[in-house]
Amino acid sequence: MPIQPTAKIWHNGSLIPWEKAQIHVMSHVVHYGSSVFEGIRCYAQPQGAAIFRLPEHMQRLIDSAKVYRMPMPYSLDQLSNAVVDLVESNGVAPCYIRPIAFRGYGELGVNPKGAPTEVYIANFPWGKYVTGEGGADVCISSWNRMAPNTLPALAKAGGNYLNSQLIRMEADVNGYSEGIALDVHGNLSEGSGENLFIVRNGVLFTSPLANSVLSGITRDSILTLARHFGIPVVEQPMPRELLYIADEVFLTGTAAEVTPIRSVDRITIADGNVGPITQQLSEEFLGIANGLRTDRFNWLTPAKVNTEATADQPVSV
Repeated sequence: MPIQPTAKIWHNGSLIPWEKAQIHVMSHVVHYGSSVFEGIRCYAQPQGAAIFRLPEHMQRLIDSAKVYRMPMPYSLDQLSNAVVDLVESNGVAPCYIRPIAFRGYGELGVNPKGAPTEVYIANFPWGKYVTGEGGADVCISSWNRMAPNTLPALAKAGGNYLNSQLIRMEADVNGYSEGIALDVHGNLSEGSGENLFIVRNGVLFTSPLANSVLSGITRDSILTLARHFGIPVVEQPMPRELLYIADEVFLTGTAAEVTPIRSVDRITIADGNVGPITQQLSEEFLGIANGLRTDRFNWLTPAKVNTEATADQPVSV
């Protein structure tokens, strides 16, 4: 999806022009993938704009940096305030927000101790991520997720997403919207950039974190909503074939939001329509995010943006 530039990008404490946000080709991140990042959505609401679960996203950025022994020169409050300042400065909502921290120009070699940490935050309009009218058609990927003790799946790191690229490109060339990866033991893991949920007999199933899945913020939101509605929730390893006999399947993520799955490996899920639990959770999630339902979990951080002026920007619904 083409990037639509905005006016400013936040860099190491200052707002700079979009076109000035550049790095040297010999930066450590270019050669070794040494970055951690986040994806956050800001929604247009009737009373203005709101950023979805901002502190949780920025804490995960800090945690990811800690896992990779990357010094983070900014606190949670500083990073969160920087996001709000950027969104308000650019005046674009709805939008997608991309904070990234990486090892910059200093030294080469797999030991990155001499490379400084650079932090950037950008925001720009962005629409629907996983396509498919009435639900997406997905496949089981031939690529597995990372095995335990190889790359840390709990860290949202740039290098991990080389695996995601292989999953997504394979799905695309074979005519699917997305690929679902298995873990090293053959159990269901997640999509290339989304967590996976299955509904069977009224119970909501999802893979536990030990199955090489990212601890998704949207994943946590859906689990919270399900428990609020009294929907039974089970986090356990799941075999591949459970997808084929599921009543409902959907993906979650900041970019994907709640994306229903219509078929897996050309096998239609139930009757091929969006199921009632998927519908209920999606409507509540998007209702809160868009300011149409009560923010009972305090998930929203307000931003002063004239949403009427940016109402024509694309947004997932």
